Amino acid sequence: MTIPPGPAPAGPSGSPSTGPAPGRTTEPRPASSRPAVRPLPPSTPLRLRIPAIKVDAPMMKLALNTTGALVPPPDNNPVLAGWYAGGTVPGAVGTAVTAGHVDTSMGPGVFHGLGSVRKGATVDIIRADGRVAVFTVYAVGVYDKADFPDEKVYGPSSRPELRVITCGGPYDKKSGYQDNVVLFAAMTAAR
Repeated sequence: MTIPPGPAPAGPSGSPSTGPAPGRTTEPRPASSRPAVRPLPPSTPLRLRIPAIKVDAPMMKLALNTTGALVPPPDNNPVLAGWYAGGTVPGAVGTAVTAGHVDTSMGPGVFHGLGSVRKGATVDIIRADGRVAVFTVYAVGVYDKADFPDEKVYGPSSRPELRVITCGGPYDKKSGYQDNVVLFAAMTAAR
């Protein structure tokens, strides 16, 4: 998975790909000026769960490469997801970024079904402090990697937001997937 120019420290700005066809893209709604729920203090995310597509994945820290693109999890572990450790921690105020493969050399990746997630589905982030940040999906978009909307995906938020990113769209043997699938979600509960 190749992820276009990545998140900036303290507020990502890059990309990954997969999912709904461009015709099924739902544009995200503007972020509210108030948090949906009380934000959580920073704590390392350990697992990501998306019950709608039966995802229950361990998480690892992700960083940017020398060109500023987000480096995805290793290709040799198809069930691993990652979070951009240089930005917002899931559950804290701001836009937290997670990414994973749509497929790998070993078979389907952790986010193989990401494009089929619908508005209203939930994403749970299990954290090291024992808390679970629950995010509700409000949009899923498919974006051409060559014209990835960094500000829309990685821009700042005044409430806890989450982006889940993977590859998608047409596949070319030389350049890989041509698009990125992005799930947009806002925190709606904490347990």
